[in-house]
Amino acid sequence: MTAAVRQQLVALGSGLLFAVGLGIAGMTNPHKVLNFLDVFGDWDPSLALVMLAAILVYAPVYQSQKRQGAPKLADRFHWPTSRDVDVKLVAGAVLFGVGWGLSGFCPGPGIVAATLGTAPVLVFVGAMILGMLLYQKVTRARGGPSSNQSAARDG
Repeated sequence: MTAAVRQQLVALGSGLLFAVGLGIAGMTNPHKVLNFLDVFGDWDPSLALVMLAAILVYAPVYQSQKRQGAPKLADRFHWPTSRDVDVKLVAGAVLFGVGWGLSGFCPGPGIVAATLGTAPVLVFVGAMILGMLLYQKVTRARGGPSSNQSAARDG
């Protein structure tokens, strides 16, 4: 088995594990998410516990990975290099938060929930894809790097 095939299998397994975790945690249920965001109403703090558990599991793994020279199935890690807080970052965070608050979905859980084929979720995922395509088109029209070019530059 080639290294590329192993990388793809690890990516597939990681994605499936992530999807199952989102489903078990209730992140694919927009009502549960909206109740988590409704701190002055019918607040459901259970998703905060999910996020805390994820941080507690990931933090030591992240620290051990930072000490390694390279991952087992690639030649190097692709850690973020920029720490700039600019207009694009803030606008993206606001857009993400507004979308999450209005729909009850963020991208990962939305894609997982789309496997159920319900119309509201498919509309959300379709709008998300259109938004990404529009962003790429606008970025290219303005002469900026595409996401692949910036990923290669930053990696």
